[in-house]
Amino acid sequence: MSPLLESFVTVSKDSHFPIQNIPFGVFSTAQQTTPRVGVAIGEHVLDLAAVAHAGLLNSIEGLQDPAAVFDKPALNEFMNLGKPVWRATRLAIQKLLSKDEPALRDNTELQSRALVKQTDVTMHLPAQIGDYTDFYCSREHATNVGIMFRGKDNALQPNWLHIPVGYHGRASSLVVSGTDLHRPAGQRITPQNNTGPFFAPSAKLDFELEVGWFVGQGNPLGKRIEVADAKDHIFGMVLVNDWSARDIQAWEYVPLGPFLGKNFGTTLSPWIVTLDALEEFLVDGPSQTSPAPLAYLQEKHKTAYDIDLEVQIKPKGSSKFERTTLSNLKYMYWSVTQQLAHHTVNGCNMRAGDMCATGTISGPEKGNFGSLLELSWNGANKITFQDGTERTFLHDGDEVNMTAYKDSASGYRIGFGDCRGKILPCLYAQDA
Repeated sequence: MSPLLESFVTVSKDSHFPIQNIPFGVFSTAQQTTPRVGVAIGEHVLDLAAVAHAGLLNSIEGLQDPAAVFDKPALNEFMNLGKPVWRATRLAIQKLLSKDEPALRDNTELQSRALVKQTDVTMHLPAQIGDYTDFYCSREHATNVGIMFRGKDNALQPNWLHIPVGYHGRASSLVVSGTDLHRPAGQRITPQNNTGPFFAPSAKLDFELEVGWFVGQGNPLGKRIEVADAKDHIFGMVLVNDWSARDIQAWEYVPLGPFLGKNFGTTLSPWIVTLDALEEFLVDGPSQTSPAPLAYLQEKHKTAYDIDLEVQIKPKGSSKFERTTLSNLKYMYWSVTQQLAHHTVNGCNMRAGDMCATGTISGPEKGNFGSLLELSWNGANKITFQDGTERTFLHDGDEVNMTAYKDSASGYRIGFGDCRGKILPCLYAQDA
């Protein structure tokens, strides 16, 4: 058994960002306001532009001009270089940060410029996201929602066990963790006033616990990505809170699906965790034998990830976050590789920086439910916090934080950091 890789940078045991992780993101500082690429290591960010300008990344095969690639406000150019370059770069960074490598360890002047405390940085969206697709891939979530609105006998639509259902979202309203969002307003109806719609702020504002994944190298228009090759086209994953106005959504979704109830804001965690960093947590996913998928969606290897997913809420006026949900990525029925294969099977071309999300990830027990719609059963049940505060849906001033991690058998933790946002009052309370 090889010795455990260690960094000269101090990393606490419960940090999400040990040297075994090396997630990529985009950051800026007060001293250098132009965003550039970095990786997280412990409580610090390693400025890849700074170490590249110092010549410490020049030996990476396939990375012709690392300073030019990493001195950019987005990861798209790096993503487009392909998996061999992503992997070689991550390994080179791990070597550079290791306790036995003197190049950065013994260069205190470069360290002072290249290692920045995370508390001193501003994080940005990690890529220029040209397109965003949201899937609906948790069987438990789809079943719960179906039971609520169609009854137990018709919970899943006839196509659900045959295709990863999805819809095209709005890339322009994707925001990075820490961005506060205003409560949306729109058309809705209520049981007390169901003769016609009225315009008002959403009264059923919800979170959705999701995982997002970024396309690295895309595919030409007309040529699909095979499911067996899909991992080579996925750069990595982030956490996603797909905020949802359930009452606006309920009125609009027939016949073409979600629209204004979803596109007012979607929050992403800032660090993209590579699939290589998650490889040790691969497990078998849910059985897909009844019915079996069509041939282009069939997979022969482990395709699910055993990653704990947690939602915490801090109600307005409270001093602390409390956990409302503990789910797991392994519960998801359709894998991220099946999602990508299905997305391109008709010849749809994906591009570097495109993002997809899994849809709400719920598990078999109530404590695993990934939305307030399920936890409150569409408002029928109240969620009670330790100070006695009650919620069915989100109030103005409530904060939601999502996090995800898994502890390795070797003693370190691979995590995603935080995906946080607060609900501000609606700007448009009057009838339109």
